[in-house]
Amino acid sequence: MHWFTFSPNDFSVAFLSVLFEGVPFLLLGSLISGFVDVFVSSERLAKILPKNPAAAIALSGLLGVIFPMCECGSVVVIRRFIRKGLPLSCAVTYMLAAPIVSPIVALSTVTAFRGNRPWEMMSLRLGIGYLIAIAAGFIVYCFPARSILQPGLVKAEEAPKRRSGLGFAAAPVETDPQRDFSEIAGGASIPRKCILAIQSATADFLDVAFFFIVGTSIASLFNTAVNQQIILPFATQPFLAIVVLMVLAAIVALCSTTDAFVAASFATFPRTAKLAFLVFGPVFDLKLFWLYGLLFRRRFVILLPICLFIVILFICYQIFPVFH
Repeated sequence: MHWFTFSPNDFSVAFLSVLFEGVPFLLLGSLISGFVDVFVSSERLAKILPKNPAAAIALSGLLGVIFPMCECGSVVVIRRFIRKGLPLSCAVTYMLAAPIVSPIVALSTVTAFRGNRPWEMMSLRLGIGYLIAIAAGFIVYCFPARSILQPGLVKAEEAPKRRSGLGFAAAPVETDPQRDFSEIAGGASIPRKCILAIQSATADFLDVAFFFIVGTSIASLFNTAVNQQIILPFATQPFLAIVVLMVLAAIVALCSTTDAFVAASFATFPRTAKLAFLVFGPVFDLKLFWLYGLLFRRRFVILLPICLFIVILFICYQIFPVFH
């Protein structure tokens, strides 16, 4: 019995079915991210957030419902927001929550898992993603920004801190020269801002489309060419199944607007493993490891995914008896 048998026809059908289902959500998510990038400033977010730090962190985890952002775009946008003085705890909470707690992600998850308890999968995904994001925000709040951020983002030692409208201590900030569409659009007309939003959306779409195609190819090859009898020892063991799909989520680096279609295609794995795939992938993967390095110190970049991996693994393993 061969462990690998490639069939071009089977691969094409599996690949195109996932691709055609996912691309509309990828396009919609990129467009929304582009308009958020141009039209939403850190000052506008500051006005929305309450002055109480705990309430501000809790609300930051829900901002993705209003300002959805994929994980690729959120890191770049958050980098700019931090430079403009948005509290680090709120920024980290929004960065982790927005790629999951989003109407686009909710819709794509329900669509991908239709006929397979879709509303439960969607609710658990968004609920766990929200709780993890605000927990990270509260932990970050307990530490000084200079111990977490890169020195070029917050230079707390060089000047006295000033008070933000949220009751947080905010350090002196600089302008962000890297893909700062809102800065370019500062005094621009509405049509000009729309053009910049489309440019931002195009950049996001091209960035994540590559990873989506690669991820879809791997999943399709995995489902059609690899002998499923070899996979069963991993898929039938809850702990191993969760670990395998979480590691795979980090490797394939999919966008959160389309990863549900890939996760749903792993028919031999339990739902809790797919849930772990859908929660861990948007908060950490190989491309995010590099992007996080633009924001955070190396120690934080290493500790963040380790802690997220352990917490998500624990939660999903604990709910396996009722959601397998």
